Amino acid sequence: MKFHTVTILVIFWLGVFTASTVRGSAGSQPMRRFTCVELSTQKVDIRSLVNYERQRVPVNAVMFITAKGIKICVRADQKWVQAAMKKIDQKRSRKGK
Repeated sequence: MKFHTVTILVIFWLGVFTASTVRGSAGSQPMRRFTCVELSTQKVDIRSLVNYERQRVPVNAVMFITAKGIKICVRADQKWVQAAMKKIDQKRSRKGK
C-alpha cells in the first residue's frame, strides 16, 4: 500500500514539474514567422502596400506587405517609409469607421 502511495505522489510531482517547465521554456514563446535580415534599397510604390510590421531586432526595419502578399523589408528611417506607414494607418482608420 505504501509503495502505491509513493508512486502516485512521484507521478503527481513529475506532472507539476513538467507543466511548470514547459510554460516557462523558450520553445513555448511565440516566434515571428518572418524577420528582416536583408533590407531592400529600392523605393516601393505606396499604392501597392496594404500592411506593415515594425521590427527592431536584428535590424531596425519595416516589413511592408503588398496586395499580392509579397513581403519587402526596408530601413525604417527613410522618409518615404514613414509616409507609407502613415498612409496605411489612414486607410485602416477609414475602414474602422
